[in-house]
Amino acid sequence: MKRIPMMLQLAVILFCVMAVPAIILTLFSGTQILRYSEKAIAESSLAGLDANRRLNENALNNLAQDTVRLTASRVFDRVRPFENYRELQEDYNHVSQALTVLRELVNLNNRVNGVYSSFFYLSGADYVISTDKGITTTDRYEPIGWMEKVLEGRRGISGVWVPRRLSSGETVISYVLPLNRLSTTTRGTIVVNLRESQIGEYLRSAEPADHGYLLMQADGLIISHNDKAVLFTDGTKQPNMQEILESQAREGYSFHELHGERLLYNWSRSDLFGWWNVNVYSMDALMAKTNKLQHNIVWLTAAVIFAGSVLTVFLATWLSKPLRRLVRTVRSSGSRGVADKNELTFLDAVFKRMQEEEEQLYKLLQEREQDVRSLAVHRLLRGEEVQPATELFPEPYSLVGVLSIDRYRSYADMTNPETRSYHRYLIVTHGETLFPPGVVARCVYQGEGCFAVVINFGQEEVDRDYEGIKSALEALSQYAGDLLGHTVTVGVSSRTEKNAGLQDRAAEAMEVIKQRMVDGGGGISFWSEEEERGKPYLYPVDSERRILNFLQAGNLERLLEELSVIRGEIQSAPSISYDNIMFIYHQLVGVTIKELRENQMNPTRIFAGRGNIYSAIASIDTLDELDHYMREFYRDILQYLARRPESEPGHGERILRYLDAHYCEEIVFENMAKEIGISYSYMRKIVFEMTGTSLIDYMNLRRIEKAKGLLLESGMTVKQIAAEVGYVNIQSFNRFFRKYEGMSPSSYKASKLRSSG
Repeated sequence: MKRIPMMLQLAVILFCVMAVPAIILTLFSGTQILRYSEKAIAESSLAGLDANRRLNENALNNLAQDTVRLTASRVFDRVRPFENYRELQEDYNHVSQALTVLRELVNLNNRVNGVYSSFFYLSGADYVISTDKGITTTDRYEPIGWMEKVLEGRRGISGVWVPRRLSSGETVISYVLPLNRLSTTTRGTIVVNLRESQIGEYLRSAEPADHGYLLMQADGLIISHNDKAVLFTDGTKQPNMQEILESQAREGYSFHELHGERLLYNWSRSDLFGWWNVNVYSMDALMAKTNKLQHNIVWLTAAVIFAGSVLTVFLATWLSKPLRRLVRTVRSSGSRGVADKNELTFLDAVFKRMQEEEEQLYKLLQEREQDVRSLAVHRLLRGEEVQPATELFPEPYSLVGVLSIDRYRSYADMTNPETRSYHRYLIVTHGETLFPPGVVARCVYQGEGCFAVVINFGQEEVDRDYEGIKSALEALSQYAGDLLGHTVTVGVSSRTEKNAGLQDRAAEAMEVIKQRMVDGGGGISFWSEEEERGKPYLYPVDSERRILNFLQAGNLERLLEELSVIRGEIQSAPSISYDNIMFIYHQLVGVTIKELRENQMNPTRIFAGRGNIYSAIASIDTLDELDHYMREFYRDILQYLARRPESEPGHGERILRYLDAHYCEEIVFENMAKEIGISYSYMRKIVFEMTGTSLIDYMNLRRIEKAKGLLLESGMTVKQIAAEVGYVNIQSFNRFFRKYEGMSPSSYKASKLRSSG
């Protein structure tokens, strides 16, 4: 793409802008047309079916009402006296009365289309009066015994509709109506036979895609169908009919596939008769016009796309002309390190290069300005004279705040140098923006987790009792705590004038910070003058003597209780300085080491993994941490004294076996020490004595050895290898690999491959 001419790219883009939406719109509209056409056709067909159902119901109701009216006319009373055929034929008047009944039946047939025949049967007589065979005996007519069975379930005085096949082969729907006792004393039954084909005429749709119709009773018996061979069979055996009968909907439609043809089923259930009216249509035939319309839309879209393509080429040529002229001009003045690119890529690369150069220049200027300010602040805090001091701090008053990270050693152990550097940058830059207008703040990092903030302000801030400065320092403390994941302590000095004595103010702020040893960390404290002269140093002489006694006796429990007593005395002292606390614990360490040496014991072997004990104590922030450190200090001594000569190798072997088995995992050394049954500091000492390296170095050396093998023997990437041997990120892996091998992992692999080649 980067080498394709700009005019061609522009033409492709314009074509896509025009063609793609058109194609998507065509496909979408076609799909919607088909979907909504199907829905509209289905609903329209359902409405037609419902109309046909009502037409059929009206025709049947009219026939039933005409039959009821005939019974109310008392015409059948004329033949009531004649119970047998012979008696009826004896007299012409008798026959005339029967013919009158026959004429009424014929008139009834003529009132409704499709009536095949009708007859009247006088209860107990041996003859019937019918429109198809006249007046004849029952043994010469259709069997009439079925009437008694169908009338058994009749309710009320209305008749019943019965589908049946006559002996002549004609399929009819018979309306059977017994004479009403309320309107006549004659006992008999009228039967009107309506052709099944007439019902089919009512149900058959006028749609050209009509695939068939079906009329079923509630029990599923087919009473009308376009295929006469399935009449009076079980409708549930027909395709998809079981699903319709089980449906709870009174009417509806559904689509089904049958023998590769898509069919539409419409159904409507009659509330009057309980019959199911079903019509089946071929969707292919119904959708013929819609499909033709969709094809026409596709062809029209294709024509529009073709015309748009021609227009696109013309627009691309016209629009790209100024850009091509600009590219030629820029290339003639120098490619700025960019070559073999098309016009758009060339311009993009050139402008990015210019932007990068501008950003680098601006960043360099900012860094120079920041470095000059930071250097000036550092010099002021050291008590040196700085020429542009009034430009940095123009207001008449200044004070110094020191922000110190609590438990800095823990924070440093949990983060790498790059992360700590980034945190320092954020705190320095963000801290200067939190102060209100009229207050100038300059923040610098002084090392060991301490940031100094020189705050310059005027009389207005003094009158407000430093409200703006206090709010800003609280915000800075909150921000630093959230960023570092550690609490921070802020100490604030007294006020000075004209930037004089900033060195002393910084010392005051540091003295305030030291008070967290007693007060605890995580707060903001201000300097207050206190009379220190004449106050004697607190030192627990009795506790020192008891600790040495317990140490000689090997009584760890009582020794730890004595440390708690010392801590309680420090906390209960009305005012005790940081230096006094340091003196107490340094003195305890000193007399303990002296006691060990006097008893011919080498403290170096005991505390090999602890480093410089005095420096470690001096770096501790709070009394809680200091008390914990001293407890571990004495626990290590007593473990060393109580240990049997053969016990140490046993612990060492367990430690090294555990490290060899789990060095690729994230090991919590404190938990590991508890599992082995020794203290963490004692475990570090054992590893150092057995391997000559620290616990961390031993684990990292095992990881690097494993990684060297994977680099040469596997096809894994450096990132995958780093994760395989236990490093959470590739930066840590690269740093430790370079530390132990003097080169990066990729360089090591390349050198080994060259030497083997």
